[in-house]
Amino acid sequence: MAKLYFRYGTMDSAKTLNLLAVAHNYRKQGKRVVLLKPALDDRFGAKTIASRSGLEAEADMLLQPDTRLDPTQLVGLDCVLVDEAQFLSPAVVDQLRMLTLVQDIPVICYGLRTDFRTRAFPGAQRLLELADSIEEVKVTCQFCGRKAVFNLRMADGRAVVDGEQIALGDEEYAPVCWRHYVDKVGIAGLRALGIDE
Repeated sequence: MAKLYFRYGTMDSAKTLNLLAVAHNYRKQGKRVVLLKPALDDRFGAKTIASRSGLEAEADMLLQPDTRLDPTQLVGLDCVLVDEAQFLSPAVVDQLRMLTLVQDIPVICYGLRTDFRTRAFPGAQRLLELADSIEEVKVTCQFCGRKAVFNLRMADGRAVVDGEQIALGDEEYAPVCWRHYVDKVGIAGLRALGIDE
């Protein structure tokens, strides 16, 4: 049976670059791959999947929270690749899980594990619950050499812990280790998040 993969990492960990490389390799071997992404991610264009490195590709399908995947449209595929998977609804993740069983198609999802408040996105949480394979895409903290595990949201050069869970934009975030997350949000920020110091 094919597997469901969740490859997660912080901002700037090259998740999308990895997805585009995997798509290229499948296609180079003459294999059929389909690229999916949540419709709400329109930072680079409605259907564009883009890496900060400059590489991009067009998504074959945009996913809404209530999307119903038609398995007959996915017959004969060798792989399904999903960008920004944290923005998927749990119901869509469940359907992707079933594709691995019913169609025997591997599904590789790339996305963030947690938001800027250190809380799991619903799509990421469901992937952590269902994935056969969970792999971390690593990057170092923007402020030191430690491994980054959190996404720090910045506004006017300062860390913030309030606002909507989803705010698209690369320049507003920094990948950080726990030490620098705590240092930047401060005691008041930790208390606002319900984290005891």
